[in-house]
Amino acid sequence: MHTLKDLRGNSMSSKTNATAAIWIGYYRAQSRTDIFNVAYHHKCVNEMANPSLSKSGGDPGITPLSPSHIQQSDTDQVQSGPSFVVVVAIDFGTTSSGYAYAFTKEPECIHTMRRWEGGDPGVSNQKTPTTILLTPDRKFHSFGYAARDFYHDLDPSESKHWLYLEKFKMKLHTTANLSIDTEIHAANGKRVKALDIFAYALAFFKEQALKELSDQTGSEFDNSNVRWVITVPAIWKMPAKQFMREAAYKSALVSRENPEQLIIALEPEAASIYCRKLRLHQMVDLGTQTTQNGFSPNDNVGSGMTQAKEHARRNRQSRTFLVENVIGELWSELEEGDRYVVMDCGGGTVDLTVHQIRLPEGHLKELYKASGGPYGSIGVDYEFEKLLCKIFGQDFIDQFKIKRPAAWVDLMIAFESRKRAAAPERTNPLNINLPFSFIDYYKKFRGHSVDHALRKSNVDFVKWSSQGMLRMSPDAMNTLFKPTIDHIIQHLTELFEKPEVSDIKFLFLVGGFAESALLQQAVQNMLQGRSRIIIPHDVGLTILKGAVLFGLDPSVIKVRRAPLTYGVGVLNRFVEGKHPPEKLLIKDGTRWCTDVFDTFIAADQSVALGEMVKRSYTPAKPSQQVIVIHVYCSEKESAGFISEPGVRKCGTLRLDVSGTESSAPRREIQTLMQFGDTEIRAMAIDVSTGRTVKASIDFLSH
Repeated sequence: MHTLKDLRGNSMSSKTNATAAIWIGYYRAQSRTDIFNVAYHHKCVNEMANPSLSKSGGDPGITPLSPSHIQQSDTDQVQSGPSFVVVVAIDFGTTSSGYAYAFTKEPECIHTMRRWEGGDPGVSNQKTPTTILLTPDRKFHSFGYAARDFYHDLDPSESKHWLYLEKFKMKLHTTANLSIDTEIHAANGKRVKALDIFAYALAFFKEQALKELSDQTGSEFDNSNVRWVITVPAIWKMPAKQFMREAAYKSALVSRENPEQLIIALEPEAASIYCRKLRLHQMVDLGTQTTQNGFSPNDNVGSGMTQAKEHARRNRQSRTFLVENVIGELWSELEEGDRYVVMDCGGGTVDLTVHQIRLPEGHLKELYKASGGPYGSIGVDYEFEKLLCKIFGQDFIDQFKIKRPAAWVDLMIAFESRKRAAAPERTNPLNINLPFSFIDYYKKFRGHSVDHALRKSNVDFVKWSSQGMLRMSPDAMNTLFKPTIDHIIQHLTELFEKPEVSDIKFLFLVGGFAESALLQQAVQNMLQGRSRIIIPHDVGLTILKGAVLFGLDPSVIKVRRAPLTYGVGVLNRFVEGKHPPEKLLIKDGTRWCTDVFDTFIAADQSVALGEMVKRSYTPAKPSQQVIVIHVYCSEKESAGFISEPGVRKCGTLRLDVSGTESSAPRREIQTLMQFGDTEIRAMAIDVSTGRTVKASIDFLSH
């Protein structure tokens, strides 16, 4: 084998990826743009009897793109550009969803969606429930209130054949090996592909939004004029984020040929962007509770929110929200380097991001990687279900949910509106309607009445009322909130102990669950005045409005933390005592160490928007026709070998160089990975011809 030399002609030590049939000799420069020298040997995979070869992926079939598709500047980022007439953001929530939009010519006017048909007493219907109904032959029937109401009106003998799904978004967070084929359960216990359900939901929002835009503009609105934004929790792992993009392709929201038409926005980031615009009359400051916010300091927690809700209700008739093209008064108090936390409390997850302000433009820098967990308000629903199991028996509840799925949905709707009435100072009991079919089915199942079950159970804080209701004491309701709120407070406490999270000026509480007076009080008690707690009015729409602003200007978040460690697999010169013996490969008398993980960027490392890490390679043999580089990732900050547990292949760069001649003595192949956006990009360029391939980083194939 020829001596490997770098691009300057110096002899070098070597590295490459055995599984990708690559030999790489490298010279590590001090700069970010490290120079590598690569020799490829097309037979080496067949000749290496190495246990780690199972990592090798077959031919991924990536086709070359023309060089004009590439922007190689450091500021390469998603451009809002003149090509889009409108930005439509979809807040796809665990419990409720909605959309909002703004025309690029009028970025200060954010329009929230039309009022939905249906609705619940005591629950604002600015968004619609994230519920979907499929016909017995699995065709899309309806979404939101329409789905719920139709399902509710079906005869029990019919309803068991229909597929009704709710709270399905959490499946993307809780599934360990998420893939395109992951399935979820409908209320009747039948399984259905998750991708189909998410695609149906996005197609529904696409149809609604385009219809509204067509009505607004007076002619049929073309989807190609829309930039779409979909919100996801920041704590979601990369497979879940990619899953949403795949669902968008399947729903024809956007096409694979035009991926930049869709931006994935992180929920707390969107909220953060919106909070910059807040005026004093658009928020409640829990810490000071001064009269400027419409109530006096001795009012208890929650009264400010009541007035805020009333204010929002009055404003809601217009559906158009004016974002003044200025920084809000609150923001003007922030100085260079000030830090704040956004706590997004949704139905499924609680997401926290820590941002620092960068003046003069007011750009944002992520200081600590997004954290949180599955501590959303549906945790309270699960506690209620556990309580029912304790009173009526797990066997009965399991059976009732399958035999009378529509009645179970009714019961949970009744609980939802009472859940929202829970407050620290409440003294009167909360009544929850039991559906007639619950009372009737229980009597048939057990042979005695619901009243008898309550008397026999040891649950003394839930009584039976003769009007057919469960009567819960306020303490009983507060107990249902406790496990979920305890998780949130524990996480918040741990976060505030991190060195990056000291001197926090504001904590913005956003998301639907942030309306809970019990949660507000718990956060206040934990912080003890260390930070000011700010709650925007119409708190459930904060993320939606922020997502529209993000779609109009995706470059507002300048620095993020890398969620994973990324790199490529390479070969290194074997060093006795340093490298494991099982990694030894002898080729043409040279001793190599296989499967070395060569890091491009480490987890939790700060990366600027559009920041590129660039490496140069060169094939040693002029006869080399195809160059293959595999990209790997890991949640660990450092990985030694691609065969370690937790390291997975997430992308392949395959560059066909056949039929081309390089004028240089050695052909230079550049590999670039771009970070700092909400998604990762990778590409390879044959410098002599300008031929380029982009890798689709794939987290869903196993």
